[in-house]
Amino acid sequence: MQTPSDRQAYPSHWEADVVLRDGGTARIRPITAEDADRLVSFYEQVSDESKYYRFFAPYPRLSAKDVHRFTHHDQVDRVGLAATVGGEFIATVRFDRIDSRGMSASAPADEAEVAFLVQDAHQGRGVASTLLEHIAAVARERGIRRFAAEVLPANTKMIKVFTDAGYQQKRSFEDGVVRLEFDLEPTDRSLAVQRAREQRAEARSVQRLLTPKSVAVIGVGRTPGGVGRSVLRNLREAGFTGRLYAVNSAFDEGGEVDGVPAYRSVRDIDESVELAVVTVPAERVPQAVAECGERGVLGLVVISAGYAESGPEGRERQRELVRQARSYGTRILGPNAFGVINTSPDVRLNASLAPHPPERGRIGLFTQSGAIGIALLSGLHRRGAGLSTFVSAGNRADVSGNDVLQYWYEDPDTDVALMYLESIGNPRKFTRLARRAATAKPLVVVQGAKHSGIAPTGHAVQATRLPHATVSALLRQAGVIRVDTVTEMVDAGLLLAGQPLPGGPRVAILGNSESLGLLTYDACVADGLRPLPPRDLTTGATPDDFRAALVDALSDDACDSVIVTAIPWVGEDGATASPEGEELAAALRAAAAGCPAKPVAVVHVELGGLAEALAAATRTRPDAPVPAPGAEGCAHPSRPAGRLPTAMATDPTYRIPAYPAAERAVRALSEAVKYGQWRREAKEPGKVHEYEDIDESGAAQRIDELLVEQGDPRGATLAEGDARELLGRYGIDVREALPAPDPDAAVAAAHALGYPVALKTTAPHLRHRADLGGVRLDLADEEQLRRAYAELTVAFGKPAELRPVVQPMAPRGVDTVVRAVIDPAAGAVLSFGLAGAASELLGDTGHRLIPVTERDAGSLVRSIRTAPLLFGWRGSAPVDTPALEELLQRVSRLVDDHPEVVAVSLEPVVVAQRGLSVLGASVRLAPPPARSDLGPRALPGY
Repeated sequence: MQTPSDRQAYPSHWEADVVLRDGGTARIRPITAEDADRLVSFYEQVSDESKYYRFFAPYPRLSAKDVHRFTHHDQVDRVGLAATVGGEFIATVRFDRIDSRGMSASAPADEAEVAFLVQDAHQGRGVASTLLEHIAAVARERGIRRFAAEVLPANTKMIKVFTDAGYQQKRSFEDGVVRLEFDLEPTDRSLAVQRAREQRAEARSVQRLLTPKSVAVIGVGRTPGGVGRSVLRNLREAGFTGRLYAVNSAFDEGGEVDGVPAYRSVRDIDESVELAVVTVPAERVPQAVAECGERGVLGLVVISAGYAESGPEGRERQRELVRQARSYGTRILGPNAFGVINTSPDVRLNASLAPHPPERGRIGLFTQSGAIGIALLSGLHRRGAGLSTFVSAGNRADVSGNDVLQYWYEDPDTDVALMYLESIGNPRKFTRLARRAATAKPLVVVQGAKHSGIAPTGHAVQATRLPHATVSALLRQAGVIRVDTVTEMVDAGLLLAGQPLPGGPRVAILGNSESLGLLTYDACVADGLRPLPPRDLTTGATPDDFRAALVDALSDDACDSVIVTAIPWVGEDGATASPEGEELAAALRAAAAGCPAKPVAVVHVELGGLAEALAAATRTRPDAPVPAPGAEGCAHPSRPAGRLPTAMATDPTYRIPAYPAAERAVRALSEAVKYGQWRREAKEPGKVHEYEDIDESGAAQRIDELLVEQGDPRGATLAEGDARELLGRYGIDVREALPAPDPDAAVAAAHALGYPVALKTTAPHLRHRADLGGVRLDLADEEQLRRAYAELTVAFGKPAELRPVVQPMAPRGVDTVVRAVIDPAAGAVLSFGLAGAASELLGDTGHRLIPVTERDAGSLVRSIRTAPLLFGWRGSAPVDTPALEELLQRVSRLVDDHPEVVAVSLEPVVVAQRGLSVLGASVRLAPPPARSDLGPRALPGY
């Protein structure tokens, strides 16, 4: 019989699907009274040794009292969670709140004893580590701040689970038992451990899809044609190195299809199946998934359509598909997917609808659209680019771009990542992963459907209040190379995959056309590069002339990269002629082979042969001559002459990219320059400054009080006095403004504050709009103040409508605006710009993710187009930008330290030659929003 406390509302928000260390999935949920039989069955499958480690004595079976105790929880002082696969327990964890004597207790006691039990067959999969993250989050929610655990010394696996978690802990040994105590407050180390485990698990789940040893295609037709038969043919023709199976319920037993063993069901296959490609109609997919789950298939690629892209009924069908697959511990790519490709010679997998797989290369490609995927594969093939892996996720109901990014981060076969995204399901996580990935390899992203205002059909997307331009700016801050078209993505990808990063923006231009050289020069200037004067080789230049000029340019310390321009040769009779493209391509390769590692790009006009030769050639072809040491003065001081960097010398995909237009080559090079600069700066990201005058604990206490006073779960904007007090605890002084409901009150306020003063309206339609005349400045005495008051009321209406205030004058300077907001999708964002209608109209605002470092603050101030006004434009005096940068960091600290602060607006902030003045402030508080990036690992809910 349950007690009242046992009937606590079921905490469904504790349920979560998680990815384990081996890439499989499990579901974590609270244990309830209905789980008695599952618990008994689970315990029977645990070894005697594991039972001994759990109970410190032989404990062959659970008594009825034990079962009741372990399945009845009040969800406050006693909580139990289970990890399940296929609906059955594979592990359990529970905590019991205790007092200082170790006895059962209730709140406000803030310590609990925790204990785990993991089925032996599932040990080593990271189940206990994942359960610890989730039970710790539950404990913090219930007011528990510390866990205690008693472990036998021989139970080294469990001791390692606790010690490796990254929490601050104490360890003692008494009466033959190891006692561990650790605080549950997340630390930098615990978050780092959690994210490293997340990366390994999610990368492994994608690896399961890309490196299977066996593949079954479900839905292979008995006659040629159809999706299933096409996928099977593509797998065969790609030379898949593993075992292939064809599945169709209509097959005869013991038959074959195109030389591939045929079966009626996956369950009939005697050997293990690691990947299943599902091509049957949507209504038959559940049966196929169930058979795969029962057979232990590790991953599913669902090409079948008819899901969320088809409407509400299909959306519910998609949700059920994900729930069903996860119940078996399996991840899904799709549905409505185009498929996956892995060009590794150890795999040679083409489980897609692409009839011709790409050549092997160093580029990873992810798309959400099958049609765009086809176009990109074709375009990359035409330009001679090879791929390492290709993933087209369709509706990305489960496996997403975030998962693939986790895989590429440590994939030794991928040097450049290209992603076509129609939506970003978790922008906060994507930005975090992109920042880490970009420190190791370039990530080029183009986003479709960015101006439609709605998510593409079939995609589950978190709502964001940020405009697309802001999201793009945040991605660039994270090191993402943001381009606008798939053509630009391919252009940038080719340069980044085939050439070293430029050391700076200086560009040498050479070629046989003065006009084309000038066009290239102009394009460089327009894209923020610093081109050197073009070198015209004249239209009579030979391939040897090109080689010598390129050697000179690459050896010049005054340039960081080279663009070669080439047009057809003009004969004496006026006819154009194109010498063999291979000859010029060989000359360019010969020049670059022994020279310093600087990027080279080629712009060609009507020289298709050259483009084809450069696309087909590599820098290590036997017939590509390498200059002898010292030849042409091209030796690099830090490397033996005539020798390429290791990556150049051993990578058969190393190519000089060619472009049919100067603008395209320059744009690709410009993106490489900006990315190279970001990489250099990322090595020293700066630090989040600590200010001794910040009263963090006092602010936290006051915030709690204000939230209680407001009593609105949606939150509310603070009164001006409360906002000024809270900001003051972070060293942000807001100039006091006194209400002036009538002229006499205005005079009294001015006497209290001291002349000169400003009189301004605070009505919403006039607030911060000096251009409309709602502000009067430098009022030196009572007469001027009364005259200004009368003018305002005559021009704009009654005082009750205008809500006038009096404020002391601030030193003259540049009016700016500082804002911070917590977006439900992107997280905490700090924004800065100049005040005024012009800046708002042009959208001239910079953005940075919170917390900002001192380097972030400096770059934010300089990121807006109107920044020169802060640094002495046209002879004006520079203002105190260090004070402005400090203000930005203090606002960042406030929002980062207190997630209840969901919005801050400081307007205007007048930055003078010395110091600054915050003349207006608004702060909004709300109960802390969910911080999925700081919580335990979990897959998106379905």
